[in-house]
Amino acid sequence: MSILPFTPPVVKRLLGWKKGEQHGQEEKWCEKAVKSLVKKLKKTGQLDELEKAITTQNTNTKCITIPSRCSDIWWFVKLAAFLKVIKLNLSLDGRLQVSHRKGLPHVIYSRLWRWPDLQSHHELRAVDHCEFAFHTKKDEVCVNPYHYQRVETPILPPVLVPRHTDIPTEFPPLDDYSPSIPENTIFPAGIEPQTNYIPETPPPGYLSEDGETNDHQLNHSMDTGSPSLSPNPLSPANSNLDPQPVTYCESAFWCSISYYELNQRVGETFHASQPSLTVDGFTDPSNSERFCLGLLSNVNRNSAVELTRRHIGRGVRLYYIGGEVFAECLSDSAIFVQSPNCNQRYGWHPATVCKIPSGCNLKIFNNQEFAALLAQSVNQGFEAVYQLTRMCTIRMSFVKGWGAEYRRQTVTSTPCWIELHLNGPLQWLDKVLTQMGSPSIHCSSVS
Repeated sequence: MSILPFTPPVVKRLLGWKKGEQHGQEEKWCEKAVKSLVKKLKKTGQLDELEKAITTQNTNTKCITIPSRCSDIWWFVKLAAFLKVIKLNLSLDGRLQVSHRKGLPHVIYSRLWRWPDLQSHHELRAVDHCEFAFHTKKDEVCVNPYHYQRVETPILPPVLVPRHTDIPTEFPPLDDYSPSIPENTIFPAGIEPQTNYIPETPPPGYLSEDGETNDHQLNHSMDTGSPSLSPNPLSPANSNLDPQPVTYCESAFWCSISYYELNQRVGETFHASQPSLTVDGFTDPSNSERFCLGLLSNVNRNSAVELTRRHIGRGVRLYYIGGEVFAECLSDSAIFVQSPNCNQRYGWHPATVCKIPSGCNLKIFNNQEFAALLAQSVNQGFEAVYQLTRMCTIRMSFVKGWGAEYRRQTVTSTPCWIELHLNGPLQWLDKVLTQMGSPSIHCSSVS
């Protein structure tokens, strides 16, 4: 029985096409979401087109649009980048609120009528002919669920690896980013959850620890030497070495997460089997989609660590979708991420620490980019491939940052932090290194 005073026949018909089983409050919320959409579409004469799209399940139907405020946000971000103003406080978030719950409209209705297990807008890609797709940032956004496709994990090409390579060692070494103090940058703030996108150029500044905006540009004098990222199978330098294809395989646990307080590891390693999980400060002991740090005890914990732990709150959500890893800050306090893969994408120094404010998200790893680097590195020898293990490790601190702009210059100086190991890429590296044999630089008992 409907909880609403009156449910129009068109709403009942549309609800009859929803996917998945909802009960109780969830069912009531779905009804409100449909009624809200019907009300908007009646004003613009698009209701018949919605029914046509839902009942025929046809991707060739027209765009069905509702007003979007994402375009306003996008222009604010562009203006802020131009003026080197980073800290924005915008209430516009591009999301639709239905009965105290917010979500991106195209995600809400795609979940309702197509994929009930849909977690995030990162899982969706618009069809080519959708004129008002979410990513276009127009004044109207298309909510036709048949104008979006579920992102599929791309198949990575195998790397052709010669056995026992005899490759010259004159190649320049990969950047070593361990001894130097990391630079800092900030992901553009002021955009609410799930609406933000990284601009094509790096952020023009950073926030200091007390929140004051620094207007000068980051110093990019240390060139990362980004390669051309076209993940084609490698053509080895010496074709007489009988190269063998080494393929990528997904791991049962896509990442492993360890928690640290200062320089001490605390608790057991969490192995992530779900494509979406949160690392938070609460206490659920048995949820495969949550790594709850509030459960973990440490006899050496000091007052600074204890205070920081109280501010972790909802923490960070990690997504692994379509061969890409995203981090979304759910906490009221910022998180700080050091991802060599992300840093290379934007031309930052490999050790750069990026501040992600509350409500923002960042792509922190891309399998296809890693595949291109691996294919290139095989030509440079065993040592170059081995150095890519650093690409597979991501460090992330809660509340407190580290780097050149902070008094904490290493991650082990931060009160609470985690380290992610990406298991699929690491296992791929292991297979490639095993195929390559020994490094070209010999090591003896007296060296």
